[in-house]
Amino acid sequence: MIRADLLITDCRLATMREGGQVYGAIDDGAVLIAGGRIVWAGPRTDLPQHDAAQTDRLDGRWVTPGLIDCHTHLVFGGDRSGEFEQRLGGATYEEIARAGGGIVSSVAATRAASGDDLYASALTRLAGLVATGVTTVEIKSGYGLDHDSELKMLRVARRIGREAGVRVRTSYLGLHAVPPEHRADRAAYVDKAVDEILPAAHAEGLVDAVDAYCEPIAFTTDEVGRLFEKARSLGLPVKLHADQLSDGGGAALAAKYSALSADHVEHTGEAGVRAMAEAGVVAVLLPGAFLMLRETQVPPVDLLRGHGVAMAVATDCNPGTSPVASMTAALNLACVQFRLTPEEALAGATRVAASALGLSAETGTIEPGKAADLAVWDIERPAELCYWLGKPLLARRYLAGMER
Repeated sequence: MIRADLLITDCRLATMREGGQVYGAIDDGAVLIAGGRIVWAGPRTDLPQHDAAQTDRLDGRWVTPGLIDCHTHLVFGGDRSGEFEQRLGGATYEEIARAGGGIVSSVAATRAASGDDLYASALTRLAGLVATGVTTVEIKSGYGLDHDSELKMLRVARRIGREAGVRVRTSYLGLHAVPPEHRADRAAYVDKAVDEILPAAHAEGLVDAVDAYCEPIAFTTDEVGRLFEKARSLGLPVKLHADQLSDGGGAALAAKYSALSADHVEHTGEAGVRAMAEAGVVAVLLPGAFLMLRETQVPPVDLLRGHGVAMAVATDCNPGTSPVASMTAALNLACVQFRLTPEEALAGATRVAASALGLSAETGTIEPGKAADLAVWDIERPAELCYWLGKPLLARRYLAGMER
């Protein structure tokens, strides 16, 4: 006899387990939940003897794992709609950044904002993610670029995880851009970011992973290597913004440090893909940034498939290059722009995204032992999650077995 808090029944399950049916589908399924975790999931005809305190009948709706947005910059001050207009007028991302715009233009607004202000504005963006089925979100720092402001951002991210009805994983992104006050002495900033800010954030329990932006307009492989060595000494996993604008060896660097993920990877060549495959690094595809920057170099999806590199999909929600606050929009763009199949895209926002955050044992599939983070959809087939743009599809959402 299984004692459960909740039985979910009369539903179709896209378990997203590997192998077996497409989407790991179970046509007439049921899920038993106790203590916030799945204790049984399978065909309703195989439902074991149980005593459930509550039963939710879903009228044949589809249930997936709660979606996971594994790459966001959700916490920031201000916006950069003016730069959007500049890019529409022909300016490139690099030109705007070198002229003092881009990331550093968000720094002043973020530094000036209070923690409460940052929290309130982040919730407006989070609402879009939650409405599209997200139950876990990664949130980066990187718009503070000084000790107090970086820690302020990370504290806000932790507060979101405590109060806003989602699981949150934080990433320290101190090497995002060189702040204006250090433009004449970038080495001094790298020292501060590596040797002062990261240890302080880690000591306060604010960091789940360490990230960096490795590009000619940002930081070199040597500078990022220093940061990753420090992360390794603190026992923290790493991830990397890699090869977005050029093949600068970012994917290979991520592989060298056994990174959880290499993100963007539009310009990654075969050597970098091979290195990722050997190291088990997830490729996180960010089609929103590709769209907004009007890029033409798509990620090497065929190479990634051929070498067995798992592909995640995320919004990259940020003020400059991907003001995208819809996970289903990201799924659509991944299919339309990068030619992922709907099953690949949905796996990329569930099972693979969990791996990109080091959460494979916790979430990402519907199976016993996992957190009962579930999304219930008004659809007739899972491909609709990648098909519709703007149509409300979410019927309900469970976080740790509680409807939220």
